[in-house]
Amino acid sequence: MRATVIYGPHDVRVEDVPDPVLVHPTDAVVRVTHACICGSDLWAYQGVAAREPGQRIGHEFLGVVESAGADVTGVKPGDTVVAPFVWSDGTCEFCREGLHTSCPVGGFWGQPGSDGGQGQAVRVPYADGTLVKLPSGLDDALLVKILALSDVMSTGHHAALSAGVRKGGTVAVVGDGAVGLCGVLAAHRLGAERIIALGRHDSRTALARRFGATDVVPERGDEAVAVVRELTGGQGAHAVIEAVGTEQSMRTAIGVARDGGAVGFVGVPHGGSAGVDIGDMFGRNVALRGGVAPARAYIPELLADVLAGTLDPSPVFDSSVDLDGVPGGYAAMNDRKALKVLVRPNGGSV
Repeated sequence: MRATVIYGPHDVRVEDVPDPVLVHPTDAVVRVTHACICGSDLWAYQGVAAREPGQRIGHEFLGVVESAGADVTGVKPGDTVVAPFVWSDGTCEFCREGLHTSCPVGGFWGQPGSDGGQGQAVRVPYADGTLVKLPSGLDDALLVKILALSDVMSTGHHAALSAGVRKGGTVAVVGDGAVGLCGVLAAHRLGAERIIALGRHDSRTALARRFGATDVVPERGDEAVAVVRELTGGQGAHAVIEAVGTEQSMRTAIGVARDGGAVGFVGVPHGGSAGVDIGDMFGRNVALRGGVAPARAYIPELLADVLAGTLDPSPVFDSSVDLDGVPGGYAAMNDRKALKVLVRPNGGSV
């Protein structure tokens, strides 16, 4: 089969690789119909996050089960499924508590020795604990909506829950990438009355408004903090979503939080803890929660809303490519010419 591999900064290729096969009786092999490029993939593309030359890449996908091990009972060949961005056994104490990302035998797609989502097929360990079976006969538009649940929508939801978004509250969202925009959508879904989106790219802030943002703040740093506080009568936001992962974004998130509020951080950290001022947080009773989103715990609830027609994160996909177009998709996202690129490794057909 063919799959996307990364060799170094700005060096993403599509190459022939071995076909995935069942290794353990708990495995399944999924033919990928829909995948995408994530903003977090850009950290590797830019050389900020290290990767082994030739390592697979991509962690968001859905498709059709082609084969299943003898111990797999939840899915069978021919079933359409969506995969969260981390596999897990579904039976350990952490999985039972809804923290699938801490599963002792779990892992991330694309880690050394595993398949990445940006390829024609994927071997899925612990298929019963990982895959979410979808109803049969869904059209392409619905499948694209569901694809967003594999990471960005679930991550935005995790940030909103971690920040304590509540009905009638004020929320600030730091970051106008796909996760930040899904954070806006998640806050709106949870009933926030006022949602302040911090971003300066017109197309993205327009989508933020479409997703429920009531205000847009293009300023950054101390200027952004001052504007958000002015918009909130000097108090700040009850809940803040941090969806970037840099020192400046964390400083901004803590700065715009209301005393007694909370920051839900889901941006992959690339600035250490320098942006976290514990003394300031202590004095203002600001909480900090978040981390890697346990998407497997959230997908069933979010899926129900997508199927009911009340949740649609698919507008974050503003570009589409086939497998050969993936390297160009990385370049487009890196140059901010695309927000999030949809990939159809096998033509998108189920």
